[in-house]
Order: sequence, then C-alpha cells, then structure tokens
Amino acid sequence: MSEVESTDGSGRAAAVVIGGGLAGITAALALADAGLRVTLLEGRPRLGGLAFSFQRGALTVDNGQHVYLRCCTAYRWFLDRVDGTSLAPLQDRLDVPVLDAEAAPGRRLGRIGRSALPVPLHLARSLATYQHLSLAERANVGRAALALKGLDLTDPALDAQNFGDWLAGHGQSERAVEALWDLVGVATLNAVAQDSSLGLAAMVFKTGLLSDPGAADIGWARVPLGELHDTLARKALDSAGVRTEIRTRVTSISPYENGRWSVQVPGERIEADTVVLAVPQREAHDLLPEGALDAPERLLEIGTAPILNIHVVYDRKVLTAPFFAALGSPVQWVFDRTEASGLREGQYLALSQSAAQGEIDEPVSALRERYLPELERLLPRARGAEVKDFFVTRERTATFAPAPGVGRLRPGARTKAPGLYLAGAWTATGWPATMESAVRSGVGAAGAALDALGRPRDHLLGLFEEAA
Repeated sequence: MSEVESTDGSGRAAAVVIGGGLAGITAALALADAGLRVTLLEGRPRLGGLAFSFQRGALTVDNGQHVYLRCCTAYRWFLDRVDGTSLAPLQDRLDVPVLDAEAAPGRRLGRIGRSALPVPLHLARSLATYQHLSLAERANVGRAALALKGLDLTDPALDAQNFGDWLAGHGQSERAVEALWDLVGVATLNAVAQDSSLGLAAMVFKTGLLSDPGAADIGWARVPLGELHDTLARKALDSAGVRTEIRTRVTSISPYENGRWSVQVPGERIEADTVVLAVPQREAHDLLPEGALDAPERLLEIGTAPILNIHVVYDRKVLTAPFFAALGSPVQWVFDRTEASGLREGQYLALSQSAAQGEIDEPVSALRERYLPELERLLPRARGAEVKDFFVTRERTATFAPAPGVGRLRPGARTKAPGLYLAGAWTATGWPATMESAVRSGVGAAGAALDALGRPRDHLLGLFEEAA
C-alpha cells in the first residue's frame, strides 16, 4: 500500500476533495488557487456529477437539459474559471415561449419576458399580455408577486410553510399556478408548489424575477455538458496543479490525533490537512466519522426527487425556437439540442420532465406512446416527420426534494471535526438543488477550510460576498 504525505518540500498544506461534481471541482480549484496541494477523487470515469454527457452512436447526448440564470453568479464564475463562458451564453433578455396545447388556434402561444425597466415594472408588460391567464388572474399574480417580494428570506418559519398553500391564500387560481408559478417553479425546484417549501420557492422567485431586471435571463450550453464540466474542468484543474483521480472510490476517511486526515482508497492511503466531502448526502452519511455532525441521521431524512429526460430525433426540423415550455400537456420544457449533439441531418429535441415521480420507472414504449402524440399536438411540423430515434435517460435521485422543513436538515459547510467540510447542492446554500447551489457549496467549503488554515482567500472575496 502506498502512502502520500500531507506536505511536500515547500511545506504546502494538502487537501483532499472527495467527489468530482461541480461542488468538488469548485472546491478543488478554490483551494489550489490559494496555494494548497490538492487531490480530487472521483468514483465515476468522468467529472461533472449529474450534469454530464455520453455517446449514443454519432450523437453526444447530455443526460438532461441544464440551464442557469443571470443571477447565478457562482456558476457564472465557474464557467469563467474553466474558460467556458462563451460556450454557454445567456439570452440578451428573458424570453420564454409558452405553448398551450389546449388553446384555440391563434391563442396557443404566449410569452414570458421582461423589459429594461426597473423591478417590478420589468415584468409588467409581459404579465399584462400573457394570454394564458385571464385579466383577473394577471392582476392577482401581480399582487402575489409583490407579497412574495416582501417576504424575509432569513425567516426560518418560511421553510416550514407550503408554497402551494401560500399561493392559494394569496388568491392564485389553479390555472395561475399551472401557467406561471409551477411553470417556473417545477423547473427550478423539481417539485410542484404544493410539495415545495415556501422558503425555497420565495428564494427562487425573489432572486430570479424580483431582484434585478436581467436576473432571470436564461443561459444554457451550446456544447455538450461534458465539454464544460469534464474536459474544460479537467484542463483547469491540471493547470491549477490539482491531482485528479477518476475511477477512484473512497472507502473511508478518519482523523489522526495530530489533526490531520487519512483518506483511504483501494491500494493507497492519502494524508491531508483538509478534507472536503462533496458527494451526495447518503454517501456523505456513510463516510462521515463519528461525531462529525450532531445528528448525521438528518442527512438520510433529506428526500430526493427524480427528473426524466426524453430524447427524440426527427428526420427534419420541427421546432424553430431554441426551446419552449408547454401547458395543457404532460410535456414541460423542450430544447433543441441538434447542434450541440453533433447531429448533421434532422433535428434532436430533448424534453426535460421534472418532478417525474409518476413516470420515472415507466417503460420506454409507454413513454413513446404518450409523448410523441403530445409533440405532434404542440408542433404541427412533427406530424409528418419520421422519428429516427427515441430514447430516455433517468435520474432517479436528480435533486434533493425541496419539501417543507428540508431547510433544518441541510448542514452547513463546517462539521464538528476540525479540517472536515461538506459540499454539495444539498448543503445549506439557501438555493434549491441547482448547478448554482453546487458551485456555491464548493465555494463555501473552500472558504471555511482556508479560514481554518489561516490562508488568504483574496482570490475569492468578490465571489464569497455573493455566493457564500
């Protein structure tokens, strides 16, 4: 068995980051940029966690559609840090086409967008012309939005309340919930309003729609996610001097009496001054040494929620917009992934189906029978098109469930074990389980570690003000 010591001839402190998702990559980069000698360990054969790509014949396929918003300052920092900003650009201005499959011809298309006016006037015109709601419903939405803007996100009582009940108490009809609140909320929270914490929902809507006129402008990768989160991330890690080991599963972590740590992997024991545990909550629970958290069983109480992704390749172009959202249909959000996948003929559409508890285990044949006719209802050009390929990707534990009360279960970056820190979208970032939350958690864990080591973190000061 080989053993790697915690310092080298220069006396640099050593850190081990366990987990190569966005949280782990971020923590590793932040620690390496501060001068630590960093080892990143990932059990999978790639980096990127649950935002990755794979090959299907000639296609490069993302496991699911991931987007971010202009207000996602930490993920934008990540993109810049790995030289990927130009590959995942933002909209110039929020514009979401919303197709209602059940509306009369000529009234099927509505839009959610914004102007350059200050908050909340930036949404006024879009709301006033949003034809999927009645005039009375639009007025009630405006009043509820102002009430939401007035909530104090630091109030812990919000976490225990139900967003659906709050909306009903503020005059929101079932149609308003479907056509607006859940249209946005399901995609960002991975839960319908009735299953969501008011605290997390308020955070999403206040930050995304009611903080800055451009906060909700949407960005997404124009290349496979693997190019950003694996290829470019690996290049950035290499340049920062990080030792990255894939296909390397950690079997145990334990403290020494001298305050350092031992990280055990097959055939090797790695010693470190600092360990960042950036893995899913159940895996973290299994690896945590005794006494690291007061109530480690709470990690097992954090529920999970699935996301189903349906992939359809047509022999011709059936969608002219880059994406759209749907109403009156089981279809939620549809994205054109043709160029990013490398498809040269026809069109490749990806359907992102959040909060998919009822469908996540259905056979492909049943999903095909349900969703191909729905796409034909929504997209007339699909009715005469040949389906060249139809397949499904499933993430059964895609996110933590944002249920009321989840906030009290989410731990912070610091543990009771000196030198051991937690990272992951499921930790107490204040955000739902998004790429932004993952990066923020990595920033927070690295910052806590640097503080404890007495190391400067000047390179992250601007980011910490916004993301820690």
